[in-house]
Amino acid sequence: MKQAYTWGAILAVVVASSTGDVLLSRAMKQVGDVGKYSRRAGLLAVVGRVVRNRFFLLGLVTMTLAFYSLLFALSWADVSLVGPASASLTFVANAIAGKIFLHEHVDHRRWMAALMVAGGVALLAG
Repeated sequence: MKQAYTWGAILAVVVASSTGDVLLSRAMKQVGDVGKYSRRAGLLAVVGRVVRNRFFLLGLVTMTLAFYSLLFALSWADVSLVGPASASLTFVANAIAGKIFLHEHVDHRRWMAALMVAGGVALLAG
């Protein structure tokens, strides 16, 4: 039963973290080049523009959920399992989410790396 809680929490970390990454990426693409905007309008204007973006705020909430899910997972299992599993599966989920939701080009090398990472998680779990 404890193992089910652990993998459930790892899944929550992966889903929330990947969702947060996608939302934050979308927010920053809407904000634009912060360096150029900062030189023109100042740092406080950049901060204001970012904080008012709804995708940024939703991304912040989902990243917070990912952090607390990670804390739960670490309370149930060793960091030697939780750390690599959550980080590597998030890498795989980010490649998939980037392709689907952000329409990013994910080349063959990245897909191969994602498959190798997934294989490593399978070895770690077994």
